[in-house]
Amino acid sequence: MTDLTDFRITKRWPPREPQAIQLYSFPTPNGVKVSIMLEETGLPYDAHTVSFARKDQFTPEFLSLNPNNKIPAIIDPNGPGGQPLPLFESGAILIYLAEKTGQFLPRDPAKRYEVLQWLMFQMGGIGPMFGQMGFFVKAGGKDVADPIPRDRYIGESKRLMRVLDNQLEGRDWVCGDYSIADIAIAPWLRTALVSYEAGDLVGWNEFRNLPDYLERFLARPAVQRGLVQPPRE
Repeated sequence: MTDLTDFRITKRWPPREPQAIQLYSFPTPNGVKVSIMLEETGLPYDAHTVSFARKDQFTPEFLSLNPNNKIPAIIDPNGPGGQPLPLFESGAILIYLAEKTGQFLPRDPAKRYEVLQWLMFQMGGIGPMFGQMGFFVKAGGKDVADPIPRDRYIGESKRLMRVLDNQLEGRDWVCGDYSIADIAIAPWLRTALVSYEAGDLVGWNEFRNLPDYLERFLARPAVQRGLVQPPRE
């Protein structure tokens, strides 16, 4: 049986199912990427809540797994060569789980790189820009008198949505078939609308394809299960 006791993080969050993938996360748009992927693939996992209110992400135990103090992170007790694999960064985790299971990442090289480029589009564009928009619309930045940063991030978020809307023309999913690109992108669209309440700011109803795309995504049973993992405390 795989022994996870060498990982310091397991002292704070003891495994309930030692042979399952250990997920350390919180249901943010980055966090649910991995819980949704785990639900979609059917891999057994053990979800541990990393509470922002308690600042769990800054504890020595969590930092021993991710020195960048960001969720999500995982330990796969049955990683390459049968050895435990610790991993952080949501995009890297999605690629790893796709390769582990042979799901949601095409084997054909051209199609594979198409999916990966849209995954990077989320990691390098949608995530950072939407996050800054949220800061200036709903969080501490909303009290900044200078309108320039707020307008910049709203405008850039809307531009990225337009790029995505164009890509979805004639497609149900970003790359044709459902993939890790969709699992990465769609939770951020949901956050922009629900958590940031930015639909009017970005002109959500003006897009031809994004509303139906998000509705299709949220209708998937695995998505609905993954959106609430780990449970909020």
